[in-house]
Amino acid sequence: MSIRVLFSFVLLLVLLSACSRRPIDRTSSSYRAPVANSSTPGKLHHPTMRPYTVMGKRYYPTVVHVGENFDGIASWYGPNFHGKKTSNGEDYNMWQMTAAHKTLPMNTVVRVTNKNNGKSIVVRINDRGPFVGTRIIDLSKKAASELDMLAAGTAPVKLEILGFNKKGQTSITKTSIQKNVKEQVMGEYALQIGSFSKIEGAISYQERYNNASGRYKTIIKDVEGENQRLFKVLLTGFQGEEEARDYKANHFENAFIVRESL
Repeated sequence: MSIRVLFSFVLLLVLLSACSRRPIDRTSSSYRAPVANSSTPGKLHHPTMRPYTVMGKRYYPTVVHVGENFDGIASWYGPNFHGKKTSNGEDYNMWQMTAAHKTLPMNTVVRVTNKNNGKSIVVRINDRGPFVGTRIIDLSKKAASELDMLAAGTAPVKLEILGFNKKGQTSITKTSIQKNVKEQVMGEYALQIGSFSKIEGAISYQERYNNASGRYKTIIKDVEGENQRLFKVLLTGFQGEEEARDYKANHFENAFIVRESL
């Protein structure tokens, strides 16, 4: 067999293998965030506010409050994920009123309104996603059906935060919804990015780095030490220690992570 004939045969096998793969659900993000398993068998992390990475992008779950509203594009995911684990360790059931969101705390209860037809539903967040374009929420098949958006696949929606289900409560009832998140993995974290003996230097540094990356704010702490007075510049707004460490590694290698009441 000549080299040219052998190469053509191998290429044909590769093409046939690619064509035989199962197609991805067209309405799904096709990627899910990691399931909340630790390296220890049988042990679960509580992922309410835990940062995670998908396709090289870092996501930081954020605290929200009852009454907040968000606008975006909704999609839905169904058969390809039915029965598989969601990001918080539950089994995904496409016939339940659940949804995936990139940053809302797990068990957040959300009213979703289809702007095209005015129909509304209430769902519970138990998964992470969608990771496609500007999509803001990935609904279960049942939820998408209630909004009459199955055929279209996507729809412009408004999200309204109604509350937070109790831990372990999968169904949504009047008594299950709380007004705040009971379980969080976060604290008051900041980066100390500078320390000055004169206030002028601290103010200059504060103004230079205020609104860093469009989300972090600077404050000055006046600290009286044993031998001198210091003006420390802190960068604030981090949702947890991991986020602060990531930002320190990429922007302020010599900074100090501090955790205290700011």
